[in-house]
Amino acid sequence: MEKYRIESDVLGEVKVPSDKYWKSQTQRSLENFKIGMEKMPTSIIRSFMILKKACANANEQFHKINQEQARTISWVCDEILAGKWEDQFPLSVWQTGSGTQTNMNVNEVITMIGNEYVKKEILTPNDVVNCSQSSNDTFPAALHIMCALEVIEKLKPSLHEMIDQLKILEKENEEIIKIGRTHLQDATPLYFSQELSGYRSMLEHSEAQIDHALTFIYELACGATAVGSGINCPKGFDQVVTNLISQYTNLPFRTDPNKFHALTSKDACVFLSGALKGLAANLMKIANDIRLLASGPRCNIHEIDIPANEPGSSIMPGKVNPTQCESMTMVCVQVMGNDATIGFAASQGNFELNVFMPVIAYNLDQSIGLLSDSIHSFTIHCLKGLKANKKQMEKYVNQSLMLVTCLNPIIGYKKAAQAAQYAYEHNLLLKDAILALGFLTEAEFDEYVDAKKMINF
Repeated sequence: MEKYRIESDVLGEVKVPSDKYWKSQTQRSLENFKIGMEKMPTSIIRSFMILKKACANANEQFHKINQEQARTISWVCDEILAGKWEDQFPLSVWQTGSGTQTNMNVNEVITMIGNEYVKKEILTPNDVVNCSQSSNDTFPAALHIMCALEVIEKLKPSLHEMIDQLKILEKENEEIIKIGRTHLQDATPLYFSQELSGYRSMLEHSEAQIDHALTFIYELACGATAVGSGINCPKGFDQVVTNLISQYTNLPFRTDPNKFHALTSKDACVFLSGALKGLAANLMKIANDIRLLASGPRCNIHEIDIPANEPGSSIMPGKVNPTQCESMTMVCVQVMGNDATIGFAASQGNFELNVFMPVIAYNLDQSIGLLSDSIHSFTIHCLKGLKANKKQMEKYVNQSLMLVTCLNPIIGYKKAAQAAQYAYEHNLLLKDAILALGFLTEAEFDEYVDAKKMINF
């Protein structure tokens, strides 16, 4: 039989399992919000620990709590940051929109573990651990800390890994000419390395856009307390806390200059999510290009070969599918869907507070995590084994009718179009059509029609 202890609050008594380090508010949330399987992300709990440690040390400086209390809170936060006690944060995403119950879950667990550690009752959830704070400013601050850390520690390393691999592929394929395509139709030639450079530049632009979004994520709501006025918070607390968070994370956090904005607006989250959606759009294009270029191997484009990571069919022997491309594109549509959720949620800043913050946190955490993992997987399982099919690329260049474009200045657009149409209708190479129509001699054609000259002009 499970053992319980009795915890009490202003609403009365609550039974809490005796092996848990939370109190009444966490238990009430568990009982009142049995909704879905989505739990508050570990990353937001980690960010809360950074925040609570900073607040404890700031409160000690302002003589709001004593040294022993501050050191105990810091010790517990460090323990949790080291990966301990993760099972003590079980709350659903689908809770109060301010994230109050998660803030109290954090306060209660720090209190229980801290008091057990020092073997006396020196911490309380509200008066000590939550001193100079409100759920209304701690959750948005933790949300921003989470976003910054996840982007810096997970997403950017994956992006750099993919960018570096594309640079390697560019170098390997510098002299290979292939036919370009626009509107899914044949166009003029380019180097394969140039096509790859476009992919690299997409990722570099996406990173720059994400970095720009981070400049607003670095603004923290600390010191706003309940409605932005800073009630029950010492003057200057916001700056001290923010400086400590910057020190702990090595990131340039700063205090939001308008605390009323900090509580009610989630525009920084929307901006970041939009940049993540932009990255997803670029990744969708890259993955789709690669699976189309690899399509075949005998009845389609097949200009590149990609690794055969696993069998592709339960019924067709020997079939291999572009599974990394398919996985990445599914991640991309999930991120795009998350962005819609974040945008709708951010629009719900009623009066002095946005009350959709847990779902914003959940979706941003998922988007950043999925993109980070997917980019890494795509790089090591697809791009690192990507090889150009030089013979196929050369074949398509030689067969292309759009080589005629370079003859516009020589024979004019009208005759060039006539030659391309004639070649298509009679199933001829462009050269044979030009000669048949008498527009150029063979020597003239060979002089003017050179794929390299069409690229290096």
